[in-house]
Formats: sequence, C-alpha cells, structure tokens
Amino acid sequence: MIQVTRRIAIAEDELHEDFLRASGPGGQNVNKVESAVQLRFDARHSPNIPEDVRPRLERLAGHRLTQDGVIIITAQRFRMRERNREDALERLLALIREAAVPPPPPRRPTKPTLGSKKRRLEGKSRRADVKRGRGKPPPE
Repeated sequence: MIQVTRRIAIAEDELHEDFLRASGPGGQNVNKVESAVQLRFDARHSPNIPEDVRPRLERLAGHRLTQDGVIIITAQRFRMRERNREDALERLLALIREAAVPPPPPRRPTKPTLGSKKRRLEGKSRRADVKRGRGKPPPE
C-alpha cells in the first residue's frame, strides 16, 4: 500500500505502468531506450478513494482523465526510467493529496456598512468638485 494521506492509501496493484520512448534530444540513445513512463490509475473504480474525494480528483485531473475514469500521467523529464517512475508516482500522489483537501466553506454574502457607503459618496463628490473646478470660468 502506498500511503497518500492519513486516511487514503492506494494499493500498488491499482497502478499500471507502460514504458515508451521519450521524445526530445538524446542522440542515438533516445531511439533504443524506453525511458518514459505512462502511469495509469483507475480513479473512478478505485475502492481506496473516498466518495467525497473522487469528484474533486476527476475535476483536478482535467485532460489527463479518460472517458473511463482512468488518470494517465506521462513522465519523461529525466533520462533514467527509474527517475521517471518516481516522478510520475509523485505527480499522481500530489494530485490525490490536492483533491483530498476539503473545499473552503461557501462565502456568506455581506452588505457594505453605512459608514463605508457614506465615505465612498463623500470621496466621489470631493473628486467631482475638483474636476468641476478645472473647467472654464463662468461668464461674468
């Protein structure tokens, strides 16, 4: 079991890794070594993800989520396969941790105080007087 938070742990057999050739520079080595990792995690059908976390996780996954509810994370930042595996796993765990944080309480709408309304109107009238004073002098 991989401990994500205190209440969430995912089983290692829920993670599926595929290895593929990384894009980008690397010379001849890039054409023969499959160092990039594609990590797949079925978030929609995982028994270890709580029901309140699942919709937030799917929303946060965005374009990395397939129609079937599988999160796909591709890691090819490093030249070594092992480092890319660690990177992909860390990114998945960070995503789950972010989804596990409860949303903030809804904002309760408030009204401005009477004093703040008066101060705003006084400031507006003072500014209007300044601008009115800039005009042409009245005819005599």
